[in-house]
Amino acid sequence: MTDSAGNTLPYIDRDVSWMYFNHRILQEAMRENVPLLERLSFLGIYSNNLDEFFRVRMATLARLATMGGKNYAREKEKAGQLLGRIGNMDKEFSLEYEGAIKAVEKALDENGILLLNENQLTDDQRHYLKCMFRKDISGFVSPIWLDKMSELSRENDEKIFLAIAITHPSGKDEYALIELPTSLCGRFIPLPDREGKKCLIYLDDVIRMALPMIFPDHNDCTFNAYSFKFTKDAEMEIDNDLHVGPLEKIAKAVKSRKMGVALRVIYDETMPATLLGHLMKKLKLGKLDTVKPSGRYNNHKDFMSFPTMGRSDLKYPTWPAIVKPELKETGSLLKLVKKKDRLIHVPYHTFDYVIRLLQEAAVDRDVKSIKMTLYRVAKNSKVIEALVCAARNGKKVTAVVELLARFDESSNIHWSKKMQEAGVNVVFGVEGLKVHSKLVLIGLKNDQNIAVVGTGNFHEGNAKVYTDYFLMTANPAITKDVAEVFSFIKRPFKPVRYRNLLVSPNHMREEFKELIEYEINRALQGKRAFVHIKINHITDEDMVALLYRASRAGVEVRLSVRGNCSLKPGVEGISDNIIASGIIDRYLEHSRLFHFHAGGKEKVFLGSADWMPRNLNSRVEVITPVLDPDIKADVINTIDFALLDNTQARVIDGEGSLKIQTTSAGEPFRSQERLYQHYTEINSQQDKN
Repeated sequence: MTDSAGNTLPYIDRDVSWMYFNHRILQEAMRENVPLLERLSFLGIYSNNLDEFFRVRMATLARLATMGGKNYAREKEKAGQLLGRIGNMDKEFSLEYEGAIKAVEKALDENGILLLNENQLTDDQRHYLKCMFRKDISGFVSPIWLDKMSELSRENDEKIFLAIAITHPSGKDEYALIELPTSLCGRFIPLPDREGKKCLIYLDDVIRMALPMIFPDHNDCTFNAYSFKFTKDAEMEIDNDLHVGPLEKIAKAVKSRKMGVALRVIYDETMPATLLGHLMKKLKLGKLDTVKPSGRYNNHKDFMSFPTMGRSDLKYPTWPAIVKPELKETGSLLKLVKKKDRLIHVPYHTFDYVIRLLQEAAVDRDVKSIKMTLYRVAKNSKVIEALVCAARNGKKVTAVVELLARFDESSNIHWSKKMQEAGVNVVFGVEGLKVHSKLVLIGLKNDQNIAVVGTGNFHEGNAKVYTDYFLMTANPAITKDVAEVFSFIKRPFKPVRYRNLLVSPNHMREEFKELIEYEINRALQGKRAFVHIKINHITDEDMVALLYRASRAGVEVRLSVRGNCSLKPGVEGISDNIIASGIIDRYLEHSRLFHFHAGGKEKVFLGSADWMPRNLNSRVEVITPVLDPDIKADVINTIDFALLDNTQARVIDGEGSLKIQTTSAGEPFRSQERLYQHYTEINSQQDKN
């Protein structure tokens, strides 16, 4: 990456930066001061993240590296180099990961929880498992002879498989495949206690123990089972047939994903070479694909749902969602929002307020219409139920559903059909642009509208673990622009100019550039200037270059970046005035917040967009200014807390540092904990008043 003068600027590739981010999650799993069962959860998150990364980003790199034609030589070379570098990082981190699992298993034992294998069972436990297998598990186990399978990559890559070697007395081997029914039986099976300790066993080992029962006609044979998993390219092929509707196109594309080619295999390193060879042949791997030996167990994402075994002391202390005093009353939430802007900060505050607003709008006779964008929703969505209720009550309901929300396509198709059946007008966004904005517009009979602008999805499940803001407002300065966004989605080729909202792909990039340019000009005049940002990702080259220019001008740039960060802070003459860190803690940091000094006027924004090319160029994203003084102070406080964190925030230096950030806070400062305490104290004071 170069500046306007042709000088080379430091730029960290987004995929390398992502590996650094996931490594920070792994490091959290290795910290002994983190509650033990939370460490297991972080191990599961690390594993699950890595699977998705290979399905999407590594698959893309592999396609680039194998493109035909001389015109793509540079792209092919870069992709090949990245594949090699990330592969080496993966190997290095995998060694740490295996060590972390062993350390956690040892700590479980020390805390009275035994994770046994099939060879460590007592007679009573073995009898218990055999009875349980026959009653609850055997009906879900369906072995397939390996020689009868034409292509293994047609199988579901989210599953765990056992490759079974059956050796006859004659020495002849037969091979079979068993898919573990984890979704039906769970991955970890509780056992009767032993010597006062809680006991568990992997479902993998239950199947191993039960192999003679699964193959009853092979009593004189020897059985061995080896775990393996594979990852497939998750890209979808979307039909361009003009005669096919978007719902049908995406449904067909989801099916095509299931047929994707395998690109990564992880297998039990004790697996015999002959059996491994048969598997590789069935998977049809290419030369750039990853084949990695591992331990006895794979697919550790199941650690995220590890049984608590009644040991709440090994989890984070419970933080009940806070009920805001001004919203406690059972009266109309619509009326409260009309009086004053309201802000919900989940999971510190309960997401129920958003549900309550929608449910009230669904039955209020003064409400004419509801418009809403939906990117991801919960499995049992109260949000959808409220929209369906509104439609049945005669409201004009429009739901803009993003069918291309990755890995949620099938869920969104399901909900779209349900809403259509109830009379909701379901719109599938703008062709070529993902609708990623988080918006609600409630239209009232008196032509006064109420809007909700969020930083995250309207998803009850996510709202319990993701930090997000939802601004509820009746301020015409915001609601009129929100109405224009829905008009743009309906007619994307109609010119639109927003008065207050920052909207992509229209003018968001230019608006952010103007805000930073103003700070640069102030700094060059020797006046105070700062840019404080809390965001998920910064990878856009133009925005990175702009922040470097701000730093050189003397602007104070402070960043809290959870995930990908392509800029390199602290480089002499380029980014001396940039400090960046990333927080990994009990909640997933997800809100996108922006604070500019603006000559002392302090402009504050929140919304759905990160600073990646896709967010600024090819998605419908919305960032709103925060106009209410109290809410502005709340958002500034959240950004400042993140920048002060010296307990969970790790330094981002472009080289994968795992150092905990040092700040001016002096004493230990954990931003999420302090935020919860802060909101609790506010509520206590308001209750007294």
